[in-house]
Amino acid sequence: MRALILVHRWLGVAFCLFFAMWFATGIVMHFVPFPELTETERMAGLTQVDPGQLRNGPDAAVKAGRIHDATRVRLLARNDGLVYLVEGPSGISAVHATDLSAAAVRSESLALAIAADHARRSGFDAARAAFAELASHDQWTVSNGLDPHRPLYRVALNDDAGTELYVSSATGEVVRDTTRHERWWNYAGSVAHWIYPTILRRDQRNWDKVVWTLSLIALIAAGAGAVLGTLRLNVAHGRIVSPYRGWHAWHHWLGLGGMVFVLTWIFSGWLSMDHGRLFSNGKPTAAESATLAGAAAWDQLPAREIQRLPAQAREIEWFAFDGRIYRRDRVDPGPQRLSLAGDAAAPRRAFLEPAEITAAVRPLAPDCAPAVAVQAGDHYPIVPVMPDSPIYRSICGGIWFHVEGASGAMPEKIDASRRAYRWAYSALHTLNFPAVAARPPLRTVLVVLLCGFGLAFSVTAIVIGWRRLRTDLPAIRFRVKAD
Repeated sequence: MRALILVHRWLGVAFCLFFAMWFATGIVMHFVPFPELTETERMAGLTQVDPGQLRNGPDAAVKAGRIHDATRVRLLARNDGLVYLVEGPSGISAVHATDLSAAAVRSESLALAIAADHARRSGFDAARAAFAELASHDQWTVSNGLDPHRPLYRVALNDDAGTELYVSSATGEVVRDTTRHERWWNYAGSVAHWIYPTILRRDQRNWDKVVWTLSLIALIAAGAGAVLGTLRLNVAHGRIVSPYRGWHAWHHWLGLGGMVFVLTWIFSGWLSMDHGRLFSNGKPTAAESATLAGAAAWDQLPAREIQRLPAQAREIEWFAFDGRIYRRDRVDPGPQRLSLAGDAAAPRRAFLEPAEITAAVRPLAPDCAPAVAVQAGDHYPIVPVMPDSPIYRSICGGIWFHVEGASGAMPEKIDASRRAYRWAYSALHTLNFPAVAARPPLRTVLVVLLCGFGLAFSVTAIVIGWRRLRTDLPAIRFRVKAD
């Protein structure tokens, strides 16, 4: 019992501020998520492609880009002309569509012009846009998904909203936007909650170890408190009573009342940093992605391919899927037109068909059932990159493969371990239970009330911890001097 008391007491003193911070910032994060550029925002900032300027096809771009394992080629218009973006597992490369020269952004003036054009098309005031800096990382661009685009040009619009845009030096695309409102609230939300200072978060490995360790120690502190609080209950005159008084009594009763929520929330928060330690990470292997794409014969695309491109498209993408090359014409953030590249007679539709998904997935695993679209309200939801695009699920024994109908990408595979993780983390930490997720107002109320309860409980720990330090530290210093 004494060991349990010491563990809970001093870990509580060390971590009471962390607990209060996590509960308070959890409320903020529910209303103001971390800044990102959505697919709708990205498409809104693009201009129409003029096929009349095109002299080289995607096959030539693949050769010039030197991406030997290319699976995707995108064509878009920039201030300096049409540009091909060649992507594959080994990286991304940009080449000018006119002469196939390298199209990486190397000047501040070009980055400023790209950002200003994007802003105007998106409805922002770009009259006072100015280059701010070229940096590998800052507080709003620490996400690993931006690694292929570093360093990034930051452009401040100096508008009323304090909007800032980030331009990729590798591709010339706008890859992130933030506003003053998002930045200030995220300091009180995601930055604090995730322990996200740039100096730490820019090193993924060290940040992961630090936050995982802190979360585990916090879980131990909460677990010790739950055991101790239960053992300390007494029965007197037929009533359950606490041996504590004042702030200790408040801490005891609030801890017991919210024990299930606090323990599951801290536990699931720790699991948010699992990253493959206890559960599978849900990512397809490189071999699985390569099998899904198949051997793309880029050099066999006919020359007439670039002669039948639509004039109103904002982005044209060729992608390899099941050994064939498809082309998707993006007119706006909504509908797209999809067809087999190089085949003028091929029917055009919006998305890949279930039969095509089924045929592409079957080489990945035995006993694959026909692919079906994931429906709204599914217990294992997944959000597509392109709004309104179907996500197809193909179940192969105990493994589920998810494939996007718009692009043929496979964002996730989930096995039994990953399905368990969905409940242990997502459901417990964000209240993403089907019945609750289907009622957003109810979920909001529950998040605020439960995190508010956890914050009140944490405040009692802060008061007790402060009093303990005021009492014990002078005595410790006295003994040290005496020795």
